[in-house]
Amino acid sequence: MPFADHPVRRVTAAEGIRPSTHWPHTIPAVRQLLTDGLELQPGVTFLVGENGTGKSTLVEAIAVAFGLSPEGGSTGARLTTRATESPLADDLLLTRGVGAKRAGFFLRAETMHGFYTYLEQNPGARAEPVFHEMSHGESFLSLINDRFTRQGFYCLDEPESALSFSSSLAVVGVLGRLAESGSQVLCATHSPVIAALPGATILEVGDWGIRKTTWDDLQLVQNWKSYLQAPERYLRHVL
Repeated sequence: MPFADHPVRRVTAAEGIRPSTHWPHTIPAVRQLLTDGLELQPGVTFLVGENGTGKSTLVEAIAVAFGLSPEGGSTGARLTTRATESPLADDLLLTRGVGAKRAGFFLRAETMHGFYTYLEQNPGARAEPVFHEMSHGESFLSLINDRFTRQGFYCLDEPESALSFSSSLAVVGVLGRLAESGSQVLCATHSPVIAALPGATILEVGDWGIRKTTWDDLQLVQNWKSYLQAPERYLRHVL
């Protein structure tokens, strides 16, 4: 893709970086990225996998390497409470598209309460919604509708954690519009609703590393279909 103009074309190990025996290099998905690199397609890319497979670690590291705050926000946000991010961002090299936009936003579910406080303490020129006065889900959806408007690079880490079924559908609509407008999205998710966005690239992460797949072939989707058809088959093992 010599003339690709989307914000991030490829993610590779920085010069001199080799996979080590220390976390997070020991995560198969991280190790594969450092060894083989990862092409990021235009539009929306979903990272899907079980807890601990590295999808959030990858999204966080790529967001930080792009210049976004590890605790969420745009390229201009500098929220810092208690640093918990991995050092992986320092090990990565991003190949950017020619003439691509530098704008972006990182929505990280676990730090959004602190980000809302940061916005109140650092007001901009325009009036902000008072996110703390909304429900958890309302604030997420309001932030996405309010901030996901400029062309750029958008990283989301498990946005569905606060969302109902209908709100998740609304987010799918926002992500679709971003892709149509030329933005690029990287999203880690457990939601079969969000991952069903037509035309999205789906990467499944696990013990095998990273592999491209389809929505129908996702283990996540197969598990949900099976559970909804006969929940008693699962519940008898936990109750």
